[in-house]
Amino acid sequence: MHRTLTILGAAAALFAGTTSAHAAPSLEAPPDKIVIELATVNGSGCPEGTAAVAVAPDNTAFTVTYSDYLAQTGGSSDPTAFRKNCQLNLIVHVPQGFTYAIARADYRGFAYLESGATGRERANYYFQGMPETVSKNHDFTGPYNDNWQASDVTEVAQLVWAPCGEQRNFNINTELRVSKGTSDPQKTSFMTMDSTDASVSTVYHLAWKECPQRS
Repeated sequence: MHRTLTILGAAAALFAGTTSAHAAPSLEAPPDKIVIELATVNGSGCPEGTAAVAVAPDNTAFTVTYSDYLAQTGGSSDPTAFRKNCQLNLIVHVPQGFTYAIARADYRGFAYLESGATGRERANYYFQGMPETVSKNHDFTGPYNDNWQASDVTEVAQLVWAPCGEQRNFNINTELRVSKGTSDPQKTSFMTMDSTDASVSTVYHLAWKECPQRS
């Protein structure tokens, strides 16, 4: 069953936009509601029931929160635990005449890396039936024992817009990878895409435009 989030009024700004490179950005949110359905969740980093999608309070983004996204190596770690991934498939219902694009993505979590160990966050996204965006890697080197943050920013000219007048699912792919490198193999290093602080989430900032009028 789809999990559905309904956003009313100004929250519709989160997903408003246009596919035409010639249309000017809209300064106001579309007045109609938006419905987001989390259609499928797959991957070792997001077991069923551990990923949630919500709208940011300022209605300019949506957030993804994970509660069991942990990659680790060394010590008694499972040999396959060094890499975790998650693919989210979202159905975004946008008011007629608008579409959306991802302008920036902020990824956050916590990492404990022994000296000599490394961690990597990797992510991309795409609309169904369209090419994937280029994956961007963010690397961290031990010793490291702190929250981490990485941002992917897309220039305006490079924004990928959902096609106007078409329903295309939106896919988000993320990955965490930890390597023990030259660290003591008896000691555990790990990296998470979550935090004990519930306010720490992955944030996708949206741009929007009006679709061009059909003649």
